[in-house]
Amino acid sequence: SPVSLPFAVGQCGNQVGCRFWDLALREHAAVNKKGIYDEALSSFFRNVDTRSGNDGPGIYKGKICSLKARALLIDMEEGVVNEILQGPLRDLFDSKQLITDVSGSGNNWAVGHKLYGYQYRENIVEKLRKTAEHCDCLQCFFIIHSMGGGTGSGLGTFVLNVLEDEFPEVYRFVTSVYPSGEDDVITSPYNSVLAMKELNEHADCVLPIENESLFDIVNKIHQMISSGKLGSTVKQNSLVTSSTGSASTVQEKPFDAMNNIVANLLLNLTSSARFEGSLNMDLNEISMNLVPFPRLHYLVSSLTPLYTLADVNVPSRRLDQMFSDAFSRDHQLIQADPKHSLYLACALLVRGNVQVSDLRRNIERLKPSLHFVSWNQEGWKTGLCSVPPVGHSHSLLALANNTCVKPTFTELKDRFMKLYKKKAHLHHYLHIDGMEQSCFSEAISSLSDLIEEYNELDATKGGPRTDPSRLQIAV
Repeated sequence: SPVSLPFAVGQCGNQVGCRFWDLALREHAAVNKKGIYDEALSSFFRNVDTRSGNDGPGIYKGKICSLKARALLIDMEEGVVNEILQGPLRDLFDSKQLITDVSGSGNNWAVGHKLYGYQYRENIVEKLRKTAEHCDCLQCFFIIHSMGGGTGSGLGTFVLNVLEDEFPEVYRFVTSVYPSGEDDVITSPYNSVLAMKELNEHADCVLPIENESLFDIVNKIHQMISSGKLGSTVKQNSLVTSSTGSASTVQEKPFDAMNNIVANLLLNLTSSARFEGSLNMDLNEISMNLVPFPRLHYLVSSLTPLYTLADVNVPSRRLDQMFSDAFSRDHQLIQADPKHSLYLACALLVRGNVQVSDLRRNIERLKPSLHFVSWNQEGWKTGLCSVPPVGHSHSLLALANNTCVKPTFTELKDRFMKLYKKKAHLHHYLHIDGMEQSCFSEAISSLSDLIEEYNELDATKGGPRTDPSRLQIAV
């Protein structure tokens, strides 16, 4: 079965990764009662006979011996990776899958990208090839990282370039957590804009996620529960944001709830590749169907339901509500309003007991209120996976290629310019080998070009169209 190889880079990436592996194991355990190594498990895990040395041969049939996650964990500080290695997931990883340093990147993109990138390139390539060797059908790479720090933004985008060099034909999906305006890292606008240039040029698909939105969602859920508005219909202990029931019994950390939301997004994104369904959606199909222009590959994600209802027999109106929620501002993982912006394309990934007819009915119902570009009025891609997330009867992940990402990028550009006009903190970057001031000017012009492409599309809303530049085809 097709394999996705996740790379967790930096503190945030590894914390999200840790929640993802935990939830993925729970999801498979809920379905796989007999402990047999099956095709669903093989997409993210290897089954290894550990008795024959550290990295024994893979066992393709029969009982689960020892599961090893197909993944690379990279961080230039040891803290988070060490926590994972001392926690309940320690047996999932061995030393061949880890790359750590002790000093961190000091919130500096140049240290992560130029210094550590150069220093660790061979090590990354070697571990990448070793991990890829175990995959019969490598379908895509996932990078999970944050944009504001040094390692996630700098080394994370360096890894993206390495993947393109080494495996140019394998799709590169990136989940990027963007800092909020009140971020405590003063240099985060620099790091984010320098990273954006790399994402523009080397990623096939990016799922931007904003810390602020995650924080708002977590607060909303807690308010709804404590207000008792939902009464007895909500199960307290199986929220999207809670890790109750996981292997770990340690006290939840402040970011756990936010990381859980991102981990759930990744679980839903990959569910079609792992489980049966009447409409399976390959990850490569997402990029193929949702990215009509190479640079406009930023997809807005929304997740619903955000809390778990106690009754399993879901009336259809609640199912319809789920589809409506996916297009409302409250459920978007960035501060965006897709409904009042322009759609290039949209994908709906549904899990659980939902019929194709439910899907079609809701698309027809929602269509009139959504603005699609004139040349892609039927730009819907749908996936149906029969296995719901743990504790839910059904769920929906919507991915929209929509011009509503523009304000996120514009705001980032403004924050960057405030620092850059004063040349504040530049010296921290420029003393790193290979880092020139031109890196900054190229990065900001790359971001400005991207914003301009969204502006041009927005200008066509409701009027005649002018397409962004695309490949010339000789007829």
